[in-house]
Amino acid sequence: MVSSLDGIIAKEDNSTSWFDTTDVYEQGATLTPQQTEDFLKTIDCYIMGSRTYEHALELSKQYGWAYGDVPTIVLTHRNLQALKPNIEFYSGDLEKLVNERLKPNYKNVWLVGGPTLAKEAICSNLATGIRLSVMPIILGAGKQFFDHIGQEHPLHLKNVTAYKNGIVELHYEINKTAEHN
Repeated sequence: MVSSLDGIIAKEDNSTSWFDTTDVYEQGATLTPQQTEDFLKTIDCYIMGSRTYEHALELSKQYGWAYGDVPTIVLTHRNLQALKPNIEFYSGDLEKLVNERLKPNYKNVWLVGGPTLAKEAICSNLATGIRLSVMPIILGAGKQFFDHIGQEHPLHLKNVTAYKNGIVELHYEINKTAEHN
């Protein structure tokens, strides 16, 4: 997920101009296109909510489909059109989808958006980690990533990387052995 420093993942109008940063952090790491490409090759399947899918479709008009030919499952109860043959729509139980269909067939499944879906995955103990890229901006209003998650979830910091453009990537493992309050 990408968020502002104050935890906003989407402005009220869904604009993404705030993703562009002119900040410079001299000690930061440089992220090359090859590193990004290599990382994306490790993802076997994407899961997203319908609003994230619709937003990705809108962005694809300008930037192309960000998820390539990787199998993509969109959770929705609505009748939506698939942009590509690798996109599938699912309206059943998330736990059943993950445990019965995805775990046996995929090693690295990525949930790519939506606070409702993220909350369900975390609270159902389906998520194993969180990667959050924090943009160097405070938006002040919009859709919160962890809006009313309702439970405490201990995390273990696996990695943190500060980039030259001021973005900080946090990689947490969700500690499933600890008691949730």
